[in-house]
Amino acid sequence: MLTVKELNNIEGKVIVVRVDFNVPHKNGVINDDNRVVAALPTIKELIGKGARVVLMSHLGKIKHKETPEVIAEQKKKNDMAIVAPCLSNLLGQEVLFCSETRGEKLLDMVHSLKNGQVLLMQNTRYEKGEEKNDPELAKLWASFADGYVMDAFGSAHRAHASTYGIPEILKAEGKPVAVGYLVEKEVSNLTRCVDVKDEDRPYVAILGGLKVSDKIKVIDSLLKKCDKILIGGAMAYTFSKALGHTIGTSPCEDDQLEYARKCYEDAKGRIVLPVDSKCSDAFENWTSVITTMDCNIPEGMEGMDIGPKTIELFTNEIKKAKMVFWNGPMGVFEQSEFTKGTIAVCEAIASLKGAFTVCGGGDSASAVKQFGYKDKFSHVSTGGGASLEMIENDGHLPGIDVLK
Repeated sequence: MLTVKELNNIEGKVIVVRVDFNVPHKNGVINDDNRVVAALPTIKELIGKGARVVLMSHLGKIKHKETPEVIAEQKKKNDMAIVAPCLSNLLGQEVLFCSETRGEKLLDMVHSLKNGQVLLMQNTRYEKGEEKNDPELAKLWASFADGYVMDAFGSAHRAHASTYGIPEILKAEGKPVAVGYLVEKEVSNLTRCVDVKDEDRPYVAILGGLKVSDKIKVIDSLLKKCDKILIGGAMAYTFSKALGHTIGTSPCEDDQLEYARKCYEDAKGRIVLPVDSKCSDAFENWTSVITTMDCNIPEGMEGMDIGPKTIELFTNEIKKAKMVFWNGPMGVFEQSEFTKGTIAVCEAIASLKGAFTVCGGGDSASAVKQFGYKDKFSHVSTGGGASLEMIENDGHLPGIDVLK
């Protein structure tokens, strides 16, 4: 793939950059600008070469099947205008903003750009055809571009008009399409977790989160690559029930019990499950918290975190690793009573010497940041869904493959 650093002779050219400015915000105020900061190296590279930069991103969800009134409210809530002053401040130069996603106003602003200027376009999801990769929409957006850079890893697993349609058209026209610095880093690090070398073994994966069904393909893929898979979080209770243990009121996907049982048996000891749990009598406003002696959870109790025996078991497995991929917390870490399991995984990974360690985005990335371990990982992914799909699809993502 061509990289943004390798894009040459682009002075005066219009380069469309798909960024990830899907920032958390409330009442028009951005709560965390990390995603904007992450895009700066690529944007600076392009403006330094005299390109005319047009930035595209989605923000939040726009449900086009709703009534016009609801759609209008969703658009108002997810107006990309809040990002322009934030980016302008970080870049140290004016960032123009177009409130439209098509039409004369957008075209006039693009054609009026001077070398080194930046234009941020309105939320791509204002367009009904964005998520459907509508050919007409992709053709419209591609019509004013001399080149394209993909720097939104968190959206690379989606074949949308802005992530797939535009580069597909430009590539066919012989125009350059490239990856930005953020995507280049993501692909490089996650590819290492897919194409496993002998020097990176033992390779240990740690999976948590709510549903087994969300991670079936990931588990199947990792079983072909990993030496051990440690499973915690709510999804562990489906495995536990499948193996004949009691799980109280813990979440369980009964339609996945047969898969979980067969998966555990086929793994032949490579899947490691919790051997005890920290439980409460309610998800919120509980009156009783206990730690079980074994895998079984009493009636009326819900598993909320892995217990101390499991922490020791998981820690010992992690200590052997030369490479770790982690996605999903070990418990309800948002509640202070149930943070120990997730923090213990952070500590175990942070203590590894010379190992390659990847946090696969999503809630685990939030936990890593919350508990102060972000700098202790070799790589913390910016895209939870994208990183999982890249693992399960052996390194392939639509928004990446289209650039090759």
